[in-house]
Parts: sequence; structure tokens; C-alpha cells
Amino acid sequence: MSVLDALGTTWTAIAAIVISAIAVYLAVLVLTRLTGVRSLAKMSSFDFAATVAVGSTVASTALGSSPLLNGVAALAMLYGLQYLIATLRRRHAFRGALDNAPLLLMAGPEVLEGNLRHARVSREELWAQLRLSGVQRRDQVRAVVMETTGDMSVLTGDGGFDPELLRGVRGADALQGAR
Repeated sequence: MSVLDALGTTWTAIAAIVISAIAVYLAVLVLTRLTGVRSLAKMSSFDFAATVAVGSTVASTALGSSPLLNGVAALAMLYGLQYLIATLRRRHAFRGALDNAPLLLMAGPEVLEGNLRHARVSREELWAQLRLSGVQRRDQVRAVVMETTGDMSVLTGDGGFDPELLRGVRGADALQGAR
């Protein structure tokens, strides 16, 4: 019994995986070049879903679980859909249907409990994000926003900030006195 037999593979299977991996990698490079790096951004829930789907397709194609041509066709479709969604997102009429609005979780040092519940974020998760952002005292916080990607943005500082930064953020009116 050879080592490859013991590992449950053959040189032919390994060669097919190498060829598929190279081909699918090149397909991702070409498709990203054609549609732009925005295709792999994580700026919205659609972007995140597309990135996960691309990764899954690349993996299954590279490992031979899916035929190479099928994998490349699926990648082309995913990139095309991502391009279409990104194009529609720029139009105001589609923006509300395609994007979640960011949500204010803290207005200055005040935690907005209702918004935390709405975002399904615990105080412990909020405190962890503040620590990761280098916040040492709650009075350093100007605002915490749950972004459309699920990431939290922490705005800190002693002075005011540009209200334009909170355009489109649900609950931003709670900051009227904090600016």
C-alpha cells in the first residue's frame, strides 16, 4: 500500500486540485479586476454575504467538490450580482431596501438601552468594543455606532464632531446636546 493510498488520494486527484486552485484563483483575480475591489469589500450585509459566498465557491471548486467550469460560472454570477447590488445601492430609491441603517448605541457616555436591544448587543460586547478602541473612561466617548456591517465605530474626543459623520444613523437625534 502506498502513502497516497493510505491518505485516500492519487497523484491525478492532487494534480486536478492544483489546476483547479490555480484556475479559480485566476478567475477571482480577473473578476475582481473587472468589477473593482468593491466586490470584496465588507461595507454592508450584502458585501459580507457575497464575500462568504465567493470564499465558499473558491474552496469547493479548488478542492474538486464542484467542477471547475461550474465554479467559475458561479463566481461570475456572484460577482455580477454584487456589481448589480452596488450599482442599485447608489440610487436613492433602492438604498432603504438594500441597506440597514447604522444605529447609535451610545450618545456621549450614555448607553442607549433600547438601541442595544434592537441591535442585539450586550453591554459586555459594548464594553469590549470600547476597550478595543482604547477608551479608558466613558466620558471620552462621543458616540458609538453599530454600522451596517455589524462592526461598531467608536467616536472619541474632548471636543465636538462633524454632525455629517452621523448622517443616516438611526437615533443620532439623541446626540443633539452632546455635540
